[in-house]
Amino acid sequence: MKRTGGLGRAFGVLWSASAVSTLGDGIVAAAAPLLVTSLTRDPVLVGLSVFVQQLPWLLLAPVSGVLVDRVDRRRLTVAMNAARAALTAVLAGAVFAGVASLPLIYAVGLLLGACAALGDNASAVLLPALVPSEQLPRANSRMFGAYTVLNKLCGPPLGAALFGVAAGVPMTVDALSFAGAAVLISMLPPVPGKQPSAPAAARVPVRRQFGEAVRWLWANPAVRTLTLALCLMNVTLIAGFSIMVLYAREHLGLSPFGYGALMSVGAVGGLLGAAIAPRLQARFSSSVLLRTGLVLETLTHVGLALAGSAWVAGAVLWMFGVHGAVWMNVDRTLVQRSVPDELRGRVMSVFMALAVGGSALGALLGGPLARAFGLTGPFWFSAAVMAVLTLFAWRPFSRSIDGYDAAPAAPRPVAATTN
Repeated sequence: MKRTGGLGRAFGVLWSASAVSTLGDGIVAAAAPLLVTSLTRDPVLVGLSVFVQQLPWLLLAPVSGVLVDRVDRRRLTVAMNAARAALTAVLAGAVFAGVASLPLIYAVGLLLGACAALGDNASAVLLPALVPSEQLPRANSRMFGAYTVLNKLCGPPLGAALFGVAAGVPMTVDALSFAGAAVLISMLPPVPGKQPSAPAAARVPVRRQFGEAVRWLWANPAVRTLTLALCLMNVTLIAGFSIMVLYAREHLGLSPFGYGALMSVGAVGGLLGAAIAPRLQARFSSSVLLRTGLVLETLTHVGLALAGSAWVAGAVLWMFGVHGAVWMNVDRTLVQRSVPDELRGRVMSVFMALAVGGSALGALLGGPLARAFGLTGPFWFSAAVMAVLTLFAWRPFSRSIDGYDAAPAAPRPVAATTN
């Protein structure tokens, strides 16, 4: 495996695995809503298909974080990718056989969410174990760049096109992508959690270990502020995006392929955002970037609520793509640098549980809001909530974030898996 931009062989393996699986997910990101809307046009039922995938993050957060800090993170990631491959293959088989139903889709979505709650947490804490702290902005930028190109730019139109060929083809490709990611991650040497003693750690109750992470997060102003803001931002984002397939097809009048293309537009902006994020982080403080992001996210919802054509909606989504890439790079780098390795799995599980919990709540709200106020209702709701959040988060982002802009003076030792 060749080096990836000087970040090491181990990063190259991790990047390749992420690229393979994220393309499959991008394909299904467009195909799955089309499959659901082929069975129902009820916005509540469409939103529920998004909610069931988020729910396990809330239910499994304590177990996920503790498990990641106790076991070999590489093996856990491999196991969860293999399980996701099997589950997606089951759904593909049901679609090909003509027996797919909403209950089956919800059940598979719930189990896939459980695998993601365990596997994605383990995968997320692999990166700072393989890359020196001063290289994290570059590494995060390259991971997000691949995610943007494959998941957001290439995946959705390809998924919509494959759905037009046969509804089960996108799910089959996704199953193969998870299997490929499992094989690639298995090539990494073990990357265990750094508990002082595995037998001793196993005797500590899960509740106590999880409580340590919650207390650390709450006592750390930077991570606490970012976590709470991200949770509420995800409520507003998914409230609208959970019914995006209906918004695109019925409000904007797009075909299934047009819907897939619209979902890819944000990726074009995401590419620019991922490319410039490290430079912006080097030039501007995190508080400036995060404050700007709050304003841009508020304007995104206003723009989508007012958009009467696909061109206007596409321009808004392009802007959102730039902002989203920069925001993700800032928050990931800040959390990775500030959380001690022995707490990283548990703190990340709390961080991700609240973030995905916000997504779950947004998915529950989007359908009823659309049913009550029309397909632009969720976007007006989100704009109002984001305006309030911007006012409340403005000062905390200045006061508690900027101390974490710089990498530590002495780089954290790199795991033995790097070159």
